[in-house]
Amino acid sequence: QEQLVESGGGLVQAGGSLRLSCAVSGRTFSSDVMGWFRQAPGKEREFVAAISRSGDSTAYADSVKGRFTISRDNAKDTVYLQMNSLKPDDTAVYYCAARRGTVTTNRPDLYGSWGQGTQVTVSS
Repeated sequence: QEQLVESGGGLVQAGGSLRLSCAVSGRTFSSDVMGWFRQAPGKEREFVAAISRSGDSTAYADSVKGRFTISRDNAKDTVYLQMNSLKPDDTAVYYCAARRGTVTTNRPDLYGSWGQGTQVTVSS
């Protein structure tokens, strides 16, 4: 049974940092493009970042570019999201997602597997 399990969320002050992790099991992780998405209350789920299967290609939403870094460790079947210079607008539930294929995409409908999410709250 495949699972994507996020961890690392929490409460942080504006300007602070958090590192999210997503451990994947039950899938061939190295064959998956991985993405991070987030959803704030009353808003639609939005793309945050994505990384190619080998990790040599990444993509970011404009709102997080220069502050967030996505990375992966294929030996540990884990994808990470380092979040720096956090802002109150970054408050959301953060989800990792996996898709089989080669295209690093920002479309949530193209990701077939999702984690349960981890809450990130940034106080002002």
